Amino acid sequence: MAELRLEELSASTIVAVNNMSLKPGQEEFLSPVSYGIAATVVNPQTSWQRVVLDGDDVVAFVSANFDPDFPQEHFRSVLWRINVDADDQGRGVGRYAVEALLDEARKRGMEKVNVIYEAGEGGPEAFFKRVGFTPVGETEYGEVIAEIKL
Repeated sequence: MAELRLEELSASTIVAVNNMSLKPGQEEFLSPVSYGIAATVVNPQTSWQRVVLDGDDVVAFVSANFDPDFPQEHFRSVLWRINVDADDQGRGVGRYAVEALLDEARKRGMEKVNVIYEAGEGGPEAFFKRVGFTPVGETEYGEVIAEIKL
């Protein structure tokens, strides 16, 4: 593994993000990547989207939103999406992306970062717990709301 680095999502990396693969069963827990990318168009001032590169290869995509005025508290500082390419899972890429996101949240004066996910076998819950998220509630649709206090 070369040294990981973070870059803003760009025209030169978006194709690689859309072509990332998932492990079998993971696709049921994710909406299409294009949904996450569209957030930049809708909320360019509050959206934060980055790719993680290993050398020249895009190995992950992370999308978040920071809007301290959002009416629902759990959406004020939220990790919307994290995708790590199937071949790169389990080697610290996701943890690296989450740590970069937490650094950005601190810079923006946030007190915590939330994530909302669907629980289930093969889903992201174990990963989120490993990187420090603690479940604190549920959405009206039964999804888990978890947080990391900063």
